Amino acid sequence: MSGTDSTGGADTAGSTAPGTDDGVLRHSSVMAAGTIVSRLTGVLRTTALAAALGSLGVLADAYNTANTLPNIIYILLVGGALNAVFIPQLVGHMKDDKDGGTAYADRLLTLCAMTLLGITVVAVAAAPWIARLYAGASYTPRQIEVLTAFAYLCLPQILFYGLYALYSQVLNARGHFAAPMFAPVINNVVVIVGCGIFLTVAHEPSISTITGGQIALLGTATTLGVVVQASVLTPFMARSGYRFRPRFDLRGQGLGKAAGLAKWTIFFVLVNQVSYLIVTRLANNAGAVAESHGVRGAGSTAYANAHLMFILPHSIVTVSVITALMPRMSRAAHAGDLAAVRHDLARGMRLVAAAMIPATVLLILLGPRIAQLLLGYGNTSDPGARLVGTVLQGFAVGGLAYSVYYVLLRGFFALEDTRTPALVNIFLNIVNVGVGYTLFRLLPADHAVVGLAVGYAVAYIATTVVFWQILRPRVGGLDTYVTIRTFVRLGVAGVVSGLLGYALVAALAHVTGSGKVGALVVVVAVGTLVPVTFVLVARRLRVAEMTEVVNLVTGRLRRG
Repeated sequence: MSGTDSTGGADTAGSTAPGTDDGVLRHSSVMAAGTIVSRLTGVLRTTALAAALGSLGVLADAYNTANTLPNIIYILLVGGALNAVFIPQLVGHMKDDKDGGTAYADRLLTLCAMTLLGITVVAVAAAPWIARLYAGASYTPRQIEVLTAFAYLCLPQILFYGLYALYSQVLNARGHFAAPMFAPVINNVVVIVGCGIFLTVAHEPSISTITGGQIALLGTATTLGVVVQASVLTPFMARSGYRFRPRFDLRGQGLGKAAGLAKWTIFFVLVNQVSYLIVTRLANNAGAVAESHGVRGAGSTAYANAHLMFILPHSIVTVSVITALMPRMSRAAHAGDLAAVRHDLARGMRLVAAAMIPATVLLILLGPRIAQLLLGYGNTSDPGARLVGTVLQGFAVGGLAYSVYYVLLRGFFALEDTRTPALVNIFLNIVNVGVGYTLFRLLPADHAVVGLAVGYAVAYIATTVVFWQILRPRVGGLDTYVTIRTFVRLGVAGVVSGLLGYALVAALAHVTGSGKVGALVVVVAVGTLVPVTFVLVARRLRVAEMTEVVNLVTGRLRRG
C-alpha cells in the first residue's frame, strides 16, 4: 500500500508534502485502503451477526441496542469533544510549544483517560436503568432482562473506544493515518470468530430460548474486539515519536481552552443522542409490536444494519479525505490563512461529491438486493434482508448531503467554532425526529422504520444548506460558483447513469428472479454500468475532480 509500511504504519516521508493537494490525496488513499479493509470486514461481521441472531426480531434488537450503548455514552460525554477539540488544539501546541506539544498531549490524554474510566464504572453500575431507557415501550420483562445482560457485557467498551480515539488523534496529528484505519479490522475478526462459535452452540436462538452462557459468549467476544482494537495502536504511538507519560499537573496548562470548546461539542452530541434515543425507542417498539403479531418487522437492528451499509461509501471516501485535510485546515486556521481553509473545504466537497453521487445512485437502485446478498443467511431470511434494504434506500436519499455536511462541520471545527454547529444541530434533530416520526406513524408497523430513515436523510439535506450559508462568509466564500457548477455536472452524470441503471434493473428482474443468484447478477451488472457511465459522462462534462479520483484509484491498483 502506497504510503504505509507492511504493518500499516503511515510513512509521511516522501516527495509529496502533506500540505499539498497531492499530499491530501495520497494520505486519503492510504486511509481509504485501510477503511476499505476495515469496512469490508465490518460487513462480514454484520453478516455473521445477522446469521447468528437475525436482522429482524427482538433478540437481534436487544443485542444491537446493548452494543450501541457504549458508543452512545462515549460519544455523548467524551467522544464528540475529542474529535472537535483534540486535533486543532494539539496541532497548535505542536507548532507553538518547545517540546512539540508532547507535554500538552500527555496532560490531555491523562485527563481524558481518567474521565473515561470514571464514566465506564458508572455506566456499568447503571446498566439496568440505561437498558430500560432504550427498550421499546412494548418490551416484556424477559426482553428487558436479555437487553440488560448484554448491556453489562458491552458497556466496558466505553473506556477502550475512548483510548482508541485518543491514540488515533495523536497519530493523525503527527501525520500517521494508516494504523487507526486498520485497527478495527482486528476487532471485526474477533467478533466474527465469536459469532462462528455462537452458531455452533445456539440453534435458531430466540429471546425466550437464549441462555446466559450464550449471551456471555457473544457479549464477551464483542467487547474483547474493542479492547484489542485500542491495544494494537500502542506500538504505533511509540513509532510516531510519542510515548505517553501520565501527567497530573493539569491546572494552568492550557486545558481550559479545550474544555471551553468541548462544552459546546458535548451539547452538540447531547442533542444528537436525545434524537437517537427517540428513534431507537420507536424502532425497538416497532419490532416488538410486529413480533407480538407474529411478524418479523424492521426494528432497531434493521435501522442499524441499513445505516451501516449506507455509511460505507462515506467512510471510505469522505472520512479519508477530511481526516487528511483536518490537520492541514487546523494549521491554516491557526495561522489565520482563511484562503487555505476555503480552498481545502471547497476542494474536499468536490472530491467527495465525485465519489458519493454514483455510490448514492447504486444504493437507491440496489438497496434490497445488496442487503439480501450481505445479510440473507442463517437466521435472516431473504425477505427479511430485503426489508433492511428498503430502509437502506430511505437513508440513501441523503447520501451526498450527509458527506457534504461532514466536510462543512470539520470546517467549523478547524476554526475552533463548536458553538455554531451545536446550535444548528438543534434544527437538524428537530427535522430528523419530526419528519421521521410523521412517516413512522403513516407507514405499517413492519415498514415504519423506513420512515425514520427518510427523516434522517431529509434532516441532513436541510442542515447542509444551512451550514453552507453560515460558513461561507466566515471563510470568504466556498468557491461557490465552481463548487455548485461541479455539483450540477456531477448531478447530470448521476441522473444519466441512474436512468440507465434503472432500465437494466427492470429488464433483469424479469429474467433473474428473486433469489441470491439473481440478486448477484443484478448487482454486478448495474454495479458496473452505473460507475462506468457516470465517469464517462462526468469526464465529458469536464469535471476535473472525476479525473483525479479515477487516477487516484487506478494508480493505487497499478501499485498494488
